[in-house]
Amino acid sequence: MVARQRIDAISQGIHSGNAPGFGAGAPDVRCLAADGGVMEAKQLLDAARALQPELMDLRRRIHNEPELGLDNPATREKVLAALEPLGLELEQHARTSGVVATLRGARPGRTILLRADTDALPMPEDTDLPFRSKRDGVMHACGHDAHTSMLVGAARLLAESREALAGNVVFMFQPGEEGYAGAKYMLNEGLLERDPPVDAAFAIHVAPQLPPGMIGTRSGPIMASADFFEVTVRGKGGHGSMPHDCVDPIPPACEMVQALQSFVTRRIPATDPVVLTITQINGGTTNNVIPESVQLVGTLRALSERSRKLAHDGIPQVLNGVAQAHGVTAELVLPDDGYPVTSNSPEFEGFARDVARQVLGENSVFEFPSPVMGAEDFSFVLNQVPGAMIFLGVRPPGNGPPAPCHSNRMLLEEDALPGGAALYAAIATHFLSTP
Repeated sequence: MVARQRIDAISQGIHSGNAPGFGAGAPDVRCLAADGGVMEAKQLLDAARALQPELMDLRRRIHNEPELGLDNPATREKVLAALEPLGLELEQHARTSGVVATLRGARPGRTILLRADTDALPMPEDTDLPFRSKRDGVMHACGHDAHTSMLVGAARLLAESREALAGNVVFMFQPGEEGYAGAKYMLNEGLLERDPPVDAAFAIHVAPQLPPGMIGTRSGPIMASADFFEVTVRGKGGHGSMPHDCVDPIPPACEMVQALQSFVTRRIPATDPVVLTITQINGGTTNNVIPESVQLVGTLRALSERSRKLAHDGIPQVLNGVAQAHGVTAELVLPDDGYPVTSNSPEFEGFARDVARQVLGENSVFEFPSPVMGAEDFSFVLNQVPGAMIFLGVRPPGNGPPAPCHSNRMLLEEDALPGGAALYAAIATHFLSTP
């Protein structure tokens, strides 16, 4: 592993503006084997470890300057600067700050897509990192800075071995994962409309709860769908001391919360579950006025399109029934364009699992007993191309439970970054070398 003095020097360089980056000043890492072929998995890991200072530097610079939504211009410039020396075909998307880089091997073959997301979250950072966010209320709390760094590292490794590759690697750097459906925008702009077509897609997501270098995966659904809804309950306002002269929307709104919870446990199979959570109740202005309306805001998660549809169909029935009983109205906004279920194809997930064992060790992979109820817009890609998303352990040192993703105190172990870069590269090389 890299000496601690080198890591500290990088941290100081970030704040002095003189940090080294990919390209000029980076170590000369060759990824061709002695016989001119592509490196084996363990050799790729050794080469990725030599890149660790640059992986950390890029990750820290992105972390220090986080960006939200579909427009991540500073992050895009960092990615482009790191990719420019590699001789890849670079495309910049128009509707977002998405970047696509294509590596063409020396001979025709299949095409694999590797993806990383680039956006941050609208939340404060409460860590003592020397490279903590310099933007108030914005933080990389879901590891997208690490995803981007690892994928740039994989591009570096694979570019060095292009003469031994048969086929193509498409590197997808995608903004807007956190609720903006950035993957969908890039698909609509023709991400998969290329010749030759993309045959498989793969992504890594960090997991602060897993030990560094450990891989968590499963076949089939691995992450839930995600839908968001709003309900406006309308009655008739008036004086708080005379509710009989009003149509108070607050009691029926409270009843709707309970009725929706009962609905998901009684109308949707427990073996194909749905999670419905009301996260906001907003209404009223003072202590002696019954408001005209109350708003409910919530999220809906499902592990199959069948249960997702059952929920979509049942929610308005529940709301309208309660509303009629109380003489109020319930206006529901439940878009049908939320994130679908993220589902790993059994064949490719098994393939990725085998490669992960070769890269990180035979005992590095375990199967999740159940899916993660969080959601991912990589699901839009996997709906069109077979592939897989797996989780890479990045648990930071220290006692006690680590802060999870989306925590204002989320940390990760940077020693795990080379493993992720090597795994990206090994998945690509093994896939392209497999008939």
